[in-house]
Amino acid sequence: MSTIELTKENFDEIVSGNDFVLIDFWAEWCGPCKQFGPVFEKSSETHDDLVFAKVDTEAQPELAQALQIQSIPTVMIVRENIAVFAQPGALPAEALEDVIGQARALDMDEVRASVTEAQQAEQAQGEQGQQAQSS
Repeated sequence: MSTIELTKENFDEIVSGNDFVLIDFWAEWCGPCKQFGPVFEKSSETHDDLVFAKVDTEAQPELAQALQIQSIPTVMIVRENIAVFAQPGALPAEALEDVIGQARALDMDEVRASVTEAQQAEQAQGEQGQQAQSS
């Protein structure tokens, strides 16, 4: 499967409409991005059951900012609407395949439980902070 271009207009539809999306954040002027591009493309041909998408950070600065992308290239994997991997740097083919394998092996019920637990802890901390301020 070839890669698709993600924009702020189609991002939610693509990510929420697919269970497993790999995203390459890149820019035309970025040397490491140009080196990583063919690795990403080749992987997309190997894994035709996954969605491979690219975000041009120059054309989509709001999207890159919303996802807190600070350097490029950055690879992000979103499974079932949860970002399970995000790492800057041009990955070699073997490393990308390893990351895909690890992401496939994740127990998403455990991941969702972990996310819920973290959100509850964050919420409890916020409530404690508000109580401390009002005391």
